[in-house]
Amino acid sequence: MLYAQMTNTDIVRFWWVLLPIFCIIFFKPLLRLVLGMVIVPEDRIGLVTKKFVLFGAHKELPDGRILATKGEAGIQARALPPGLYWMMWPWQYSVTMQPFTVVPEGKVGLVLSNDGHELPTGHILGRKVECDNFQDAVLFLERGGQKGRQTQLLTAGTYRINTLAFNIAMADITIIRENMVGIVTALDGLPIKHGQIAGDYIESHNNFQDVDAFLSNGGNRGLQPQVMLAGSYFINRWAIQIEEIPMTDVPIGHVGVVISYIGEDGKDLTGEGFRHGNIVEKGFRGVWMEPLGPGKYPINTYTMKVELVPTTNLVLNWANARSEAHALDKNLCTITVRSKDGFPFNLDVSQIIHIPATEAPKVIARFGSMTNLVSQVLEPTIGNYFRNSAQDSDVISFLSTRKERQMAAKDHIREVLDEYNVNAVDTLIGDIVPPEALMKTLTDRKIAQEEEKTYETQRMAQEKRQGMEKETAIADMQREIVKAQQSVEISQRTADATVRKAEGDAESLKLQVKAESEATKMRANAEAEATKAKGAAQAEYTKLNAVAEAERISKTGLAEAEKIMAIGKSTAEAYELQVKAMGEENFTRYKITEEISKGKIKIIPDLIVSGGDSTDGGLNGLMGMQLLQMLQTRNESTTNGSSKN
Repeated sequence: MLYAQMTNTDIVRFWWVLLPIFCIIFFKPLLRLVLGMVIVPEDRIGLVTKKFVLFGAHKELPDGRILATKGEAGIQARALPPGLYWMMWPWQYSVTMQPFTVVPEGKVGLVLSNDGHELPTGHILGRKVECDNFQDAVLFLERGGQKGRQTQLLTAGTYRINTLAFNIAMADITIIRENMVGIVTALDGLPIKHGQIAGDYIESHNNFQDVDAFLSNGGNRGLQPQVMLAGSYFINRWAIQIEEIPMTDVPIGHVGVVISYIGEDGKDLTGEGFRHGNIVEKGFRGVWMEPLGPGKYPINTYTMKVELVPTTNLVLNWANARSEAHALDKNLCTITVRSKDGFPFNLDVSQIIHIPATEAPKVIARFGSMTNLVSQVLEPTIGNYFRNSAQDSDVISFLSTRKERQMAAKDHIREVLDEYNVNAVDTLIGDIVPPEALMKTLTDRKIAQEEEKTYETQRMAQEKRQGMEKETAIADMQREIVKAQQSVEISQRTADATVRKAEGDAESLKLQVKAESEATKMRANAEAEATKAKGAAQAEYTKLNAVAEAERISKTGLAEAEKIMAIGKSTAEAYELQVKAMGEENFTRYKITEEISKGKIKIIPDLIVSGGDSTDGGLNGLMGMQLLQMLQTRNESTTNGSSKN
């Protein structure tokens, strides 16, 4: 109904609206169908499969091929990079969009080719072909690329790889850690030479990262003499295998004698006098003449062996309960010997040896290792020497001549070891354990000898004690004799002293009387002189006192007179001034009153009561009391001044 109602103009407008929508929806399919347009995005490649070929010389693929390089029907070797392409009609071509191949950091891409020439017999890897890192499959096939695993690998990056032509497997890069070395085994190459256990040393392959250079220079498959040091490497694990092992450590006080299992047979450098093995120069097969000093070395332990030889003094113990840290004497034990008189006994021995660094290769060439030196030379030499030495004497003599036997053993063993390029520093005999029964006999004998010595000592002590007591008694008697002699001498001396004392007393009394007489005479003279001097002094003193008293009285009188004159003069002046001030009449009254007051006679009562009305009477009484008080105060001050004077 709606269509019927529309006009022609409306219908035309309707189709013009639908046409753009139709073109937008069906534009790409139409272009793909009509013009064969294909758009490859910028992050993809197009993998093309051609369905058929109508005519032409290359309709079918050659036998054994799976990739088309000349337009044959099938999987096309050439992929489409990002872009716009025409005439790729869908009925003839199938295009699949494939992402780029990305090899991340720390990885390598191992390449497996799905097409190419067959590998030659004996090869397991296809050799390198310049084909833009496998991004041009056509060029890879045209230049003779081989199918299968490839020697060339892809490092970190992004690649346009036709994954229908090449399969990419990711693998970790190879890392050799510090203090480690990498032992290399090649999986492809020429066979190893007859009589060798490793391939030849090959240069210019960048630590096996360039497998094609290794193979083109004649590299051998199998174990390689070259090692890889610490670092990171792009190794194709389909071509090279790496085993990581520790570096060889030669400690201080040792040298490392190198035994090489590879190389050519070298010339022996030891001369005619040494016939126990060949010692060759460095790089040849055999024991190297130059040992390694202390340090760490990247040694391939599959092709060489480093035998450590101590260059310091080395102690070896023939003892059950003692062993050194080097453990070379761990199998040595106490030596059991038998004496001339048939007694077995044990003894411990320590042997000190020294191997010079220059002689270490000869020792290893002769014995192969230090362990063999101990077991093949030192153990039988020292053990047999002491067994032979013990059979030449009995146990007691062996014990008593230990020092001499130790010196003899040292000289003998030094001569023997010199033949083996080993210096014998010293030989020491340790603990000697005789049989228990013999030791008991020796102990009993020793005890008896000591007891005999003890008894003899005690006897001599008793004899000495008796002699001491005799001498003591004689000494005691001698003391009494001396005491009596001393008593007689003391008595005689006492009598002599008494006589002399009496004589002394008489002489003393005589002298005392004479001295007393002289003293009395001298005292009388002294008293007379003293009395005379005292009288003269007394007279002189009296004279001086009289003169002084007279002078004092004279001066005192003059002073008193001057005082009285001064007081009178000052009093007269005071009276004159008072008369002028008070008037003659009033001054007379004042003096009368003063004189009365000196006699302490009260003329005016302390309190005057007037019964009259006259004002003058009360005022006069008050003035009189005030005047009396002033006079008393003046008299007190005058009295005090006189007393002070």
